[in-house]
Amino acid sequence: MADTTVKIDSETRDRFAAIAAARGQSVRGYLAELAIEEENQLKLGRATAAFRDAVTRPGIAEAFDQDFGGLPPRADRAA
Repeated sequence: MADTTVKIDSETRDRFAAIAAARGQSVRGYLAELAIEEENQLKLGRATAAFRDAVTRPGIAEAFDQDFGGLPPRADRAA
C-alpha cells in the first residue's frame, strides 16, 4: 500500500503519538487500527438501526415466537 500524507495540527499529532506510545504502537499502526474500529462502529450503528426498525414492525415479535418458540425464560425469573 502506498504512503500518503495527512496534514493535521501539531497538537493532534502529539495526541496521536502519545496514545500510540501508551499502547506500544507506532502512530501508523494506531491510526490503521483506529480506522478499522471506526468502520466497525459505523457498521454496528447501521445494523442496530436496521434491527430496531425490524423489531418494531407489526407482527414481527409474534412471528418470531411462532417460528422459534419465543424467548427463553430469564434466569432471574426461572423457578
